[in-house]
Amino acid sequence: MDASLTIALIGNPNAGKSSLFNQLTGLRQKTGNFPGVTVDKKSGTWPIDTQTTAAVVDLPGVYSIYPKSLDEQLVTDILANPAHPDYPDVAVVVVDASNLHRNLLLFTQVADLGVPTVLALNMLDVAKSQGKDVNSVRLAMRLGVPVVRINARTGEGIDQIKKAVLGQLENTTLPGKLFFDPGDEVADLIADTRTQYALQNNYLALQYIIQHDGFSFLNRVQQLALDAIIDRYEFNETAFQANETITRYKRIATVVAESVTDHRPIGEPTWSQKLDRVLLHPVWGYAIFAFILLLIFQAIFAWAQPFMDAIDSGVAWLNGQLKESLPAGPLTDLLTDGILAGIGGILVFIPQIAFLFLLIALLEESGYMSRVMVIMDRIMRKFGLNGRSVVPLISGVACAVPAIMATRSIGTRRDRLITILVTPLMSCSARLPIYTILIALVVPNQRVLGVFNLQGLALMFLYLMGLVSALLAAYVLKLMLRTKERGFFIMELPTFKLPRWNHVGLSVWESVRAFVWEAGRVILAISIVLWVLASYGPGNAMQEAETRVKRELANAPADELQNKLASERLEASYAGHFGHLIEPAIRPLGYDWKIGIALLSSFAAREVFVGTMATIYSIGDGGDEAGVTVRERLRQERNLLTGGPMYTPALAWSLLVFYVFAMMCMSTLAATQRETKSWTWPAVQLAYMMVLAYLAAFVTYQCMA
Repeated sequence: MDASLTIALIGNPNAGKSSLFNQLTGLRQKTGNFPGVTVDKKSGTWPIDTQTTAAVVDLPGVYSIYPKSLDEQLVTDILANPAHPDYPDVAVVVVDASNLHRNLLLFTQVADLGVPTVLALNMLDVAKSQGKDVNSVRLAMRLGVPVVRINARTGEGIDQIKKAVLGQLENTTLPGKLFFDPGDEVADLIADTRTQYALQNNYLALQYIIQHDGFSFLNRVQQLALDAIIDRYEFNETAFQANETITRYKRIATVVAESVTDHRPIGEPTWSQKLDRVLLHPVWGYAIFAFILLLIFQAIFAWAQPFMDAIDSGVAWLNGQLKESLPAGPLTDLLTDGILAGIGGILVFIPQIAFLFLLIALLEESGYMSRVMVIMDRIMRKFGLNGRSVVPLISGVACAVPAIMATRSIGTRRDRLITILVTPLMSCSARLPIYTILIALVVPNQRVLGVFNLQGLALMFLYLMGLVSALLAAYVLKLMLRTKERGFFIMELPTFKLPRWNHVGLSVWESVRAFVWEAGRVILAISIVLWVLASYGPGNAMQEAETRVKRELANAPADELQNKLASERLEASYAGHFGHLIEPAIRPLGYDWKIGIALLSSFAAREVFVGTMATIYSIGDGGDEAGVTVRERLRQERNLLTGGPMYTPALAWSLLVFYVFAMMCMSTLAATQRETKSWTWPAVQLAYMMVLAYLAAFVTYQCMA
């Protein structure tokens, strides 16, 4: 075993690199950051044979080694620096066989840097469906490297990759002629650079010249010395890079012509191209996307409801059983009213979370999500966002933290900053529990036009409200943050494919597990703290409240007395004092002190709101109604001022609108700070979103009350 071996997977976006990574590493994967930067690093172990185990690193997808964003810069930083801890002993370059002309540009650049390389021909089935036959033997002869035919989706060709990698590890011969040798055109410049920096490769010397300002491994003195070399030889970097790219494409065209036979009639579109005529249409494209969104939100309610009811009833039954079987006391109250009530408030939403991620995974796996990004780019530009902003915004529907990290692919600083600041306005999965429980309370479960569920339409409205607010906020920020930088959106559209159900299942499992684990830990901790704060109070306040109630209701029925005692004890507790402290500020929104407690606790994470309400109302009702679900507790809550239901449509919609806009997620603020390297922008993000949430909730309540 040689754990020091590093195999890097390199390729264009959508070439199948990540699928190959999953095939090679299986469950032996981990996620972290590349040394010195916050770019995500996927790595894993690969047992090549019984004697050899290597570390596999999945590098970010790039089209060229000339970077336009932070994650692309990382790839060049690694490949140009043999001292980097992730510098590969062998690079496996994964290419889309149906589009060799474009994919081979990156391959030739990597090979010219002197990295031992294996070319993995993926998507041969797609190429065949387009009438293309790729002669891998002839391609290997023309490029001078091992060429392996693979299917990254099924694992076909993995054994051949193992043999090719082992062959490159054992190969001690010097690399052959470069595909593009800059020494043929600027020999003195290259020779001078190689001598000064002890380099063994002409193309690497060229990268020192062109990209030295972006190389993290060069100090300022070295960068200034390279500037002096450029001035000495009057070297025009931009013109030379353009000439290099044109020359490479001309030579690649010759290689492709000799290695690929195209049987398709000239000009005949593929079936993916035929579908794109409709899906990318300036009218029908948006109509189809809106219809798909409508189906998704309908499915979230219709499909998940039976599972949610079962979990909700099960948690309520278990709570009742525990209260009946365990001896009365603080520990039993902590277990039932604290821990179980809080955790039950999040478990009930697993079915909806699972269905949401299932449908999103199907859209991504099929290739349709890329089309969404393209058609939405037309809208994004009108609001001052780079087209690449579509990716983080769509990712924000799942979680804002990875979505903010995904902004690294945006090249311009202003566009990246604006995208970071508005992404939390997209309704993430943490808001879904709040949306669904409040919608279920005040929106009738009935059909519109005999097809659409009214609750599903309400949910879609909230998501669209988040999207529209993100676009409007981006437009305002565009006017405030002026710059001369221009952003570009370039995306390769993948062909349509049947979803890989194992990948879909893994994606759903990982998403649900992460949601439950992350939320569950926070909820468990907060539920325990809340139970303590709601069960104990300052001084003798709770005892005095209990004495007063017993005196006033001495002749009242037992049930009425117990409920009044529990309510007064809660109000006299530490939690009650906190709630009353902020009640004057939130009363204009229609909220009372109990909702105030939930608002405070949900600053840790939005989804804690439902668990907090479950804990508060479990304690506040005296605990006698053992089989009552979370929704029933909210439905039964009374407004002490009016005597009517607490959760009226005006209050529920005020809360819904508040959580559409509110910045109540510490993890998101931390991610913003990490990406902007400043606490100024998280503060701006928190301030403008909280002001927007308060004003919107105030207007909603006052108009509906």
